[in-house]
Amino acid sequence: MKKFVFHGLDRPDSTALRAATLPAHADYQHRRGNPVGGPLLDAIGTSRGTLIIFEAPDLATAQAIIADDPFVIAGLFATTSVYEFRAVDWPA
Repeated sequence: MKKFVFHGLDRPDSTALRAATLPAHADYQHRRGNPVGGPLLDAIGTSRGTLIIFEAPDLATAQAIIADDPFVIAGLFATTSVYEFRAVDWPA
C-alpha cells in the first residue's frame, strides 16, 4: 500500500456546512482507519480545511476514497488535492 495526503480548504462561509456534515465525515474516516487526519485551523482556532494521510494501492483509488467522503460530497471545499506521500518517519 502507498501513502497519500489529502488537503482541502473550506469554501468561504461554510462553517454551518462543516458542522452539519462533521458526524458523517468523522464516521467515514474512522471506519477507514486512517492513521492521521484532522482540521486545518486559522489563527484563532477555527477550522478552515482538512488534512488526511491515508493508505491506498494507487492514486485512482485514493481519489475515489476522497470522492466518497461526506465533506467532499456536500461541497465543503473550495480546493482539494490528493498526492502520493512518502513518509520519512512513520509509526510501525
